[in-house]
Amino acid sequence: MPSSPPISYIDRTTSYYLGLGYDNPYQWAQYDDVPFTIPAKPVNQMRVAILTTAAIYDPDKGDQSPGAAYNADAKFYTVYKAPVTPPPDLRISHIAIDRDNTTAEDIGTYFPLEALQLAASKHNIGMVASWFYGFPTNRSQRTHLEIDIPALTQMLIADHIDALIAVPNCPICHQSVALAARATEAAGIPTVIMGCAKDIIEHVGVPRFYFSDFPLGNSCGRPNDPASQQQTLYGALDLLASATAPRTTRTSPLEWQGKPDWKSDYSNIDKLTSDDIAARRTAFDKAKTIAMQKRNS
Repeated sequence: MPSSPPISYIDRTTSYYLGLGYDNPYQWAQYDDVPFTIPAKPVNQMRVAILTTAAIYDPDKGDQSPGAAYNADAKFYTVYKAPVTPPPDLRISHIAIDRDNTTAEDIGTYFPLEALQLAASKHNIGMVASWFYGFPTNRSQRTHLEIDIPALTQMLIADHIDALIAVPNCPICHQSVALAARATEAAGIPTVIMGCAKDIIEHVGVPRFYFSDFPLGNSCGRPNDPASQQQTLYGALDLLASATAPRTTRTSPLEWQGKPDWKSDYSNIDKLTSDDIAARRTAFDKAKTIAMQKRNS
């Protein structure tokens, strides 16, 4: 089991943005009541779909390669669905993963399609849905609740999805996906979130959460380690089948195999120089401008 407590991403990001000079800490979503749907059929009879915050690769949107710097141009702002065949080329350069400790070189760490297809081949699920679904990362909870979530639930119902595996990547992704999972569950479709930001997911309140204590960007297992990815998926599927009440969190037994002190890196304002802080403030302001222009275009 993990040898140190999980990162408190709410506290860490609050300190980070205060340190950058923003004096209006973000108000994270929080609910007392959590929808919960008991699966209507065994997992090995379900049509299972993936919800992701990853973006379909677009060569016209700048560097999206593994290890790329944060790329606001690659963000998307509406819910989408796309076929799982042929395997999609998805990237996460547009979101705040832990770039100090991971490169997103292995799509299996943030998009569990291959692991899910293997599970289907072994009859551990009924089938992989023909479509996967992309959910935007958005600080506006109102936009999610009024626009994105109704669009997503309509798609899932129309496509006869029996269960949804939701995979966030960055801190805000975890909130976005948590809101989506809550609404999906309320619509009668059971969900399980595979993620790395435990405090955010539990703060919002979701039906089922399979927690991996890994750097952000590795919700589905360790990079270049298919066995860990398969184990993580099976842990989530077991949770999908066995949870009897909402707010059920289960922790993966796997440990991160990178540097031991990786938890001290992410958005740690105390590790930045004044020049670092100024540069990050400039980059963040630029990203906000780009996002506003894209939303209004």
